[in-house]
Amino acid sequence: MDDQPESDPRPHGGGAPGDGAPLALDRRAELGEFLRSRRARLKPDDVGLPDFGRHRRVPGLRREELAQLAGVSVAYYTRLEQGNGQNVSVEVLDAIASALRLTDAEGAHLSHLAKPRQHRKKPSPRQQRVRAALNQLLDSMDGVPAYVVGRRAEILAWNRMAAAVFGDWSELPAQERNWARLVFLKPGYRDLFVEWDQKASDIVAFLRMDAGCRPDDSRLSALVGELSVKSQDFRRLWARHDVKEKSHGVKRLCHPLVGELSLSFETFTLPDDAEQSMVTYHAEPGSESAEALRLLASWGADATRAGTAVPGGQ
Repeated sequence: MDDQPESDPRPHGGGAPGDGAPLALDRRAELGEFLRSRRARLKPDDVGLPDFGRHRRVPGLRREELAQLAGVSVAYYTRLEQGNGQNVSVEVLDAIASALRLTDAEGAHLSHLAKPRQHRKKPSPRQQRVRAALNQLLDSMDGVPAYVVGRRAEILAWNRMAAAVFGDWSELPAQERNWARLVFLKPGYRDLFVEWDQKASDIVAFLRMDAGCRPDDSRLSALVGELSVKSQDFRRLWARHDVKEKSHGVKRLCHPLVGELSLSFETFTLPDDAEQSMVTYHAEPGSESAEALRLLASWGADATRAGTAVPGGQ
């Protein structure tokens, strides 16, 4: 039967935060829910199929229609949507990704869920460290807000200009230096980001991508569980199963000292550690935002203190 109950946004197989139970994302459940969510967003017209419009019990394509498009049997696709992807071939995954009109990021996420890489069991993920030379590079980037982000959207290092724009994260406990925690649990960030909804959606999509690559990361599962309990917005966005890779774009901010900023950002994955990325922000030369950044740079510690007070406010 195609009709499915609403997805539980909490990590499958895990306990509530703080109950002592081991937390892990259920890869099979994630695979099934991801496929159903992608199928539900497609209409027959989107893929060239007739839509007779009568007695459709599902919001999108039926399993039979998706299987037909992918060139597999309905029984085979149903097993995959039930989380049984152990023996699926790369060719079949590619065909299903094409039928579902998946983006490159979504296709990679599907592959991670269906055919996870085999890792030797480790007691815990290695600690994230930023190279000394990279810290020096951050400090040398005068006038350019920049930071390094790692697994689970954790903020690992930043320069003075990033503190002036986004808040001095050194004032926060290490556990709270995390974009997901800041965006969903710190009310001041709703004021900082003019398009907060888009920022929130992006953060959740990044975490989903991370979870697909590392479903056994108990710290990531605990973070998802905590945010699911504490934030209705996070629960809603997590249930959408959207995935996205960090890239580039424009962010509009409302800064407590200089007002509105329009900053372009670029993301650079580190060549020796694909789990870390440097993110830089810059303004169009000669623009009001460029002048505002210049002012923040000239104010030094005063700008940093102002940035600390508002975004982190309760």
